[in-house]
Amino acid sequence: MEISITPIVTEKANKISEKYNRYTFRVSPEANKYQIKALVEELYGVKVTRVNTMNVRAKNKSRWTKSGLLRGNTAAWKKALVTVAEGQSIDFYSNI
Repeated sequence: MEISITPIVTEKANKISEKYNRYTFRVSPEANKYQIKALVEELYGVKVTRVNTMNVRAKNKSRWTKSGLLRGNTAAWKKALVTVAEGQSIDFYSNI
């Protein structure tokens, strides 16, 4: 099973990372906490102390077009909040 992990870089996520040393990632829905911890430690070379996960539900969306009202929904996904050890940090902008 291949697990995908993508950092979430928003204003809210940046405030959380500065205040609590906690980083936000979008992960595969089938990934568990142990797999997320191992992957973050391998990719970023930090010591992970805690992993919190949450399932973000799908949202209904609609819009008006020439052909009428189109209805659909966004995809459901999983979010992981990863707390790293004191004194360590993850730099998402280092390889730009």
